[in-house]
Amino acid sequence: MTVHELAYVELYVHDRPAAVEYLVSSFGFVEAGHCDGTDSGSTFLRQSQVGLVVTSGPATEGFLAEHGDGIVDIAFVCADVAAVRDAAVAAGSELLGPATVSGIGGLRHTLVPRTGDSGFPDGRAWIGVPSGGSPRPAQRISEIDHFAVCVEAGALDKAADFYCEAFGLKRYHSEYVAVGEQAMDSVVVRDASGTVTFTILAPDATKKPGQVDAFLERNGGAGVQHVAFLVDDIVGSVREFRSRGVAFLSTPDSYYDMLAARVGELSEAVADLRDTHVLADRDEWGYLLQLFSRSPYVRNTLFFELIQRRGAQGFGTANIRALYEAVERDRVAAG
Repeated sequence: MTVHELAYVELYVHDRPAAVEYLVSSFGFVEAGHCDGTDSGSTFLRQSQVGLVVTSGPATEGFLAEHGDGIVDIAFVCADVAAVRDAAVAAGSELLGPATVSGIGGLRHTLVPRTGDSGFPDGRAWIGVPSGGSPRPAQRISEIDHFAVCVEAGALDKAADFYCEAFGLKRYHSEYVAVGEQAMDSVVVRDASGTVTFTILAPDATKKPGQVDAFLERNGGAGVQHVAFLVDDIVGSVREFRSRGVAFLSTPDSYYDMLAARVGELSEAVADLRDTHVLADRDEWGYLLQLFSRSPYVRNTLFFELIQRRGAQGFGTANIRALYEAVERDRVAAG
């Protein structure tokens, strides 16, 4: 049995109003509803096909103490919830509720049936927020392209096998990246339609510790390092989001000197990519454009990515290296 699409993503945060304000004012999400209970309160945000639940309160304190602000639940839409639940348990998941199973590290997966969707995650007393008369910001983000999950050295194959066996995903691509005396290995798993994609990263224990090791230490183990938002116009999106306060990682100016020769013809002007620090790469189907944000959270446990696909279905070998180098530069600069 397989999962078919993403239902919603839930974040546990220390400061819900600040986290909501960041996602709304900076990335253009719209508050659709909220609920408050004795053990936690949540705000439901939506933009195009992306639903985010932002939660804080006493019920979140254990996760936050261990992992910091980050993604706790990636909910899947399933045609047969019971069959997917049973497959996940058989693959090693712990059953956390009638339709919730454990994932990697502190991550869990709520399984949502295809029918009966009220627009809000079930099991909470949601109060809808009227749209009002004020104009909504431009919907730059269309969907979630992928999640990047970091696991400990030696755990990569086990993690990839788990997501394949539990949720019917398939191995799509693998990549080993060495930068100086550091290195990481990765496996991409996704469903047949390409709507659910995980890039699983692990450090090479034979090399010096790098950014994946640093994330695992900050996060208290395995977890979601970043979530990638798919956009139709990354140059315009970066400029708009940057004007709203999103801090993006920088790219050396020299990267763009041979970009056209390396990647080939692009619809975007290299000068615009240089100005926005956007990275470009090509695969056999087309090309893609990517850029990472800095983490807005104190422990630097989760950040965001913008990605635009012009035909490309993978991630691009050169881009994987360039993105790794960008994060490493930022980590070194931060001390």
